[in-house]
Amino acid sequence: MTATPLPPPTYAIPTARRVRSATSAYRFSAAAVVVPAAMAALVAVGLAGIARGDDLIGGRPDAARQAVWAGMSCVAMAVTSAIPVRVWRRWAWPLAAATLVLLVAVYFTPARNGARRWIPLGPIAFQPSEVAKLVFVLVSAAYLARRESHRTVFGLIPPFLVAAVPSALILREPDLGTALLFGPVLLMTLFAAGARPRHLAAVVLAGACSLPLLWLGMNAEQRSRVTTLFEQRDVGDAPRGDGYHLFQSKRVLSLGGTWGSAVGGVPPVDPRDYHLPEARTDFVLCLVGERYGLVGVSGTFGLYAALFWGGFAAASRCRDPFGRLVASGVTSLLAVQTAINAGMTVGLTPITGLTLPLLSYGGTSLVVTSAALGMVVSVAMRPGHRVGGTPFRFRD
Repeated sequence: MTATPLPPPTYAIPTARRVRSATSAYRFSAAAVVVPAAMAALVAVGLAGIARGDDLIGGRPDAARQAVWAGMSCVAMAVTSAIPVRVWRRWAWPLAAATLVLLVAVYFTPARNGARRWIPLGPIAFQPSEVAKLVFVLVSAAYLARRESHRTVFGLIPPFLVAAVPSALILREPDLGTALLFGPVLLMTLFAAGARPRHLAAVVLAGACSLPLLWLGMNAEQRSRVTTLFEQRDVGDAPRGDGYHLFQSKRVLSLGGTWGSAVGGVPPVDPRDYHLPEARTDFVLCLVGERYGLVGVSGTFGLYAALFWGGFAAASRCRDPFGRLVASGVTSLLAVQTAINAGMTVGLTPITGLTLPLLSYGGTSLVVTSAALGMVVSVAMRPGHRVGGTPFRFRD
């Protein structure tokens, strides 16, 4: 009697197929801890800066109002972090349509300081352009997640057309600073989606060549903000016109010295030296510098660095293309906005009226930014496939 041979052993090869994790299950991630912790610390720094503005400027108790918005922003972050990011892909285009309606609706609202950017809702004012920035990230991620067309030159045209629509509407408000955000954020998102660097470099070069056309399209006020960069002076009396804002921003920032007035006290200087228009919104970093000095400003940038690290770490760890693009797009948006605001504070970029994320006074900006960071936390907690290849790895 011959024995029947046993079949050869079989081995499971995990790389032969993808094993999808439960997207509703939470998984530990350092980014999921770093992002909310850095956000909470930055909001606290912003409240301290706004409170200092209340002391110096007086008028409305903006710090108390911002504290209320901070509580609402925590709720917004908790809600979006609890929702799997794939849900937002289904709502990206409907949200885009609704946002375009709101961007048109602002043209029929009363002007404030020569601009129509807000929709009054009783005691508060809603700013649709803040929502448009986040919705644009969602739409870009939804469009690029399952495509390869952006790997060609002509395939870059549709994403830039998508960016041009909200940019043109926001530019007409007018809001030059917010409108200029869409281009750099789209370039970073395309890079994360696998677009060829040489194609993106060609787009940047074409954009640089079109700067004369942008200059011709600017009004006199916008042009003067650019020319002010080349006419800066740091001594003597404050100049008149647009140069006044830049002169005063650097003066207030320098008054803090190394440790700030919180430690060293207020120096005996002319009270007019502390005057700074839009101090609690566009120039809140100056208030932080005056109160906590160079040490406080350095610590603030350290918190931003931790926030951006957490965002990009969540993106790199995510296996889902849409989630990766949402995390990288939101982080790029906040990083670009932070760089522009900090640059205009010290005279490296034109003054465009762009707020500092999480620090500047403004309810819409704070709540929307917190909701966007909640999506990043959701991506960090739900990275998608346990086993699988890196997204956006194409064959040339």
